[in-house]
Amino acid sequence: FDGTSIPAYSDHWVSNVHNRNSFLKTLNDILGFTSKVDFNAGVVAAGRAKIESTVTGNDAPLFAEFSTFSGSKPDTALLKNQTQVYLPINNALSDIGHVHGFLQELGQGVQHLANRVENLVLFIERANNYRRITGRGFSFLRIPRSYYGHLDTNRDILPVLYRYNKMKSKLNAELAEKIFKSLVAAAIVTVAGIVDLDVSSEEISKCISEYVHDTETIQELCESILRARYYNMYSLLQDHLSERTYLQIVRNKVLVDIQGHDILYQIFTSNILQRNVGDEAPFLEFIQRVCSEKKDACGKQLPIKPGCGGFGIRNFLTLFLSIEVSKAMDEFEKAVESKDKEGEEYAKAKIDLFTDQLNESNPVLTEISDAMTKEAEALEEINKLKSDKSADKQQLYKVESIAKEMNKNKKQGNVKLQEISSSYVAKFKDLEIRFRERTEAETKLEAR
Repeated sequence: FDGTSIPAYSDHWVSNVHNRNSFLKTLNDILGFTSKVDFNAGVVAAGRAKIESTVTGNDAPLFAEFSTFSGSKPDTALLKNQTQVYLPINNALSDIGHVHGFLQELGQGVQHLANRVENLVLFIERANNYRRITGRGFSFLRIPRSYYGHLDTNRDILPVLYRYNKMKSKLNAELAEKIFKSLVAAAIVTVAGIVDLDVSSEEISKCISEYVHDTETIQELCESILRARYYNMYSLLQDHLSERTYLQIVRNKVLVDIQGHDILYQIFTSNILQRNVGDEAPFLEFIQRVCSEKKDACGKQLPIKPGCGGFGIRNFLTLFLSIEVSKAMDEFEKAVESKDKEGEEYAKAKIDLFTDQLNESNPVLTEISDAMTKEAEALEEINKLKSDKSADKQQLYKVESIAKEMNKNKKQGNVKLQEISSSYVAKFKDLEIRFRERTEAETKLEAR
């Protein structure tokens, strides 16, 4: 590669098919692939668009230690290693939505290809800068800012005020509300709690100093409000990343997932290879796998799985919803351009509903992801204990109980997601009926 090119290595691909179970059976018969997670019966949905999805794949051998990577750097070896294969398979359950449209227009095939890069945040920042300068290159799915975090007065402001003024809880709640309204009035925060990415501590301090006079408390409030820009990411990664890196992630709309001590960064392009604007088409995914360097009790490097970070279960629904959000945003922009007030209002209502569904679903996806990680760790421990004839049977029983409990939690998470999806199907139907009835009423009035 020359100095201007960045290498990318094939990681996995995702397929849209008519008969998911038949395709999965073929992969199992021929390649021995087994299911890693199932999202059945409309668990994955974006409004009225529903799909079923299964992630299948092989069981790759673990690496030994970082130091045994044939003389190459561990991150380079992991970047190039392709022994672990994940293959998500989708089929449509509704007559609307991306997967249905893809199958109708293109037939069965690869929905997107995922490629691994060494530093995803810098890679995407470079791609975005290139597009802004030249007007050419990849554009990416638009991720709602709420995915990364928003300002919550109960979480980000009140606890600081209680430390500042411990005995006056009612006054603190009123004060927190005044501070929030002041930040909104100064255009630092939106009414939905989205904090301006470029705001400074000085600007925030100026807003809140009218209500809080203690220097230490003002500083703590500023830090808490600034962290709200990426709070959801911070709750996963804490101080492992700098503020600058967190903001790069948010600005460039990179998705983040964690499994155990491994991190997966992801981003998806808009459709490529379209015959016409608006047609369904394949797209690309770029990822970065950051594998844990966790050591055992003796200080020895634990084995590493080449597919560390998994397949982005936390972002599984985010992708599906983001496709529909991006379409709704395109509708909104066209309506604004053509001065179609009703179309603008309808598109905005859809964007808000999709965003609400994403915000409500994300904590449940986190529960499922955590359960999957703990279940996998328990199953690995069970295999070790069973192969050791001198193993403690009570310990085996304990670990088997953990595996069963995590499997149960995983299934309960699926049920929760299904309930959320069903509620938003109803909300989108109500939205469509409301706007259709309004349009019909306006048409009748014009006819008179």
